[in-house]
Amino acid sequence: MQVIPIETRSLTTSATQLRQGVIKAYRLVEGEPGSPGNFALRLVNIAGDFLSPRHRHNFDQFRIQLEGTYDYGPDGKFTPGSVGYFPEGVHYGPQTSSGDTWNLLLQFAGASGSGYTSEAEGNRAADELKRTGRFEGGVYTWRREDGTKVNQDAYEAVWEHVHKRPLEYPKPRYERPVFMRADRFDWVAIPGLPGVEHKPVGVFTERESRIVLYRMAAGARLPLEGPALYFVLDGHGSAGSQPVGRHTTCYLKAGEADSLTAGDTLELVMLGLPRLEA
Repeated sequence: MQVIPIETRSLTTSATQLRQGVIKAYRLVEGEPGSPGNFALRLVNIAGDFLSPRHRHNFDQFRIQLEGTYDYGPDGKFTPGSVGYFPEGVHYGPQTSSGDTWNLLLQFAGASGSGYTSEAEGNRAADELKRTGRFEGGVYTWRREDGTKVNQDAYEAVWEHVHKRPLEYPKPRYERPVFMRADRFDWVAIPGLPGVEHKPVGVFTERESRIVLYRMAAGARLPLEGPALYFVLDGHGSAGSQPVGRHTTCYLKAGEADSLTAGDTLELVMLGLPRLEA
């Protein structure tokens, strides 16, 4: 198990801006670049005007709104307590934000096997693409040899530059993003785990990626198992022999197991990674 206190990470600005506005983030933990199950977990801050056009990806996303309001256009708005699953191949947005917002963002390989391209790979590709075109408002504009202007989604252009082939989006398993109000779910006690309650928010695709919220009373113990990421929303305690506090992340790979003990009332979210080995 890997334990990552938020204090060990810095709030940094993205090296390349594929969307309009400034995105800052604590880059909490990443998977193995190039692996089928690669992923990236970030605590994201957007302050001021932000715009991203309606678009889609060839990977999955979980988003949890912690502070502020984030607008996804016809799909709806996120406020604190909102949780979303953004499936691969499904359009969403346009996205806008005019205030100070914080959200927990997990981007990960979906069930199709298309994988997830790391941010570092994308940044290098964007820097190279800037030599022959420009990024503006989430769109990459360039010209063919005959002078014809081409407007392309920024992510799509970057992905194709990294992988040297056209991006083929997987057929959507869902018709639209799944938006949920976790704050309206009731806490349910877990038999055999005294002092532990949970909100099973959702399980998605045949690979069973999932979101579960937990609330633990002081002294309660919660078994942890991978592949999953556990993010502490509030409170403190210990994971194995290591202390955890607000915004600490615990990452367990497939086959790993451990436990978390609450020092006081502790709330956390479990983001279960897809079981791609199945």
